[in-house]
Amino acid sequence: MMKHSCVSLEIENALWSQGIKHIAGVDEAGRGPLAGPVVAAAVIFPENLIIENVNDSKKCTAKQREELFPLIKKQALSIGIGIVDHQVIDRINILQATILAMRKSVENLNIQPEFALIDGNSFKHKTLKFQNIIKGDERSFTIAAASIIAKVTRDRLM
Repeated sequence: MMKHSCVSLEIENALWSQGIKHIAGVDEAGRGPLAGPVVAAAVIFPENLIIENVNDSKKCTAKQREELFPLIKKQALSIGIGIVDHQVIDRINILQATILAMRKSVENLNIQPEFALIDGNSFKHKTLKFQNIIKGDERSFTIAAASIIAKVTRDRLM
């Protein structure tokens, strides 16, 4: 199902061509707001799958995100969610809470990723192979899909 997306599969294609099958895209929502939890999502798709109109969640309207959310959930091989509440954020700071939520989202996948594409530049992990990508939600289809899952999940919690 090759359809047009605003975000490319270029990064994923480079990894798939190396024989890496399960690539998780990871992003978070709730790092900016002063209220509520930080929510991260990790998403793994079948190779070469594209869902039309998937883009950075900040570039989609609320209606577009709500329409894309079930399509992403249906076509993903696995989705993991990580939530860190405001008490933990207050205790460990928002950056550490974001990294923790991202780690939890990866741990909550029912398929262990061989590689993860992470939005931003601060993620760290001892055993998971990963790449931090600044503005990853604009550059990677898988991260963009994760940004939509994280944003809609957080909006529904709020």
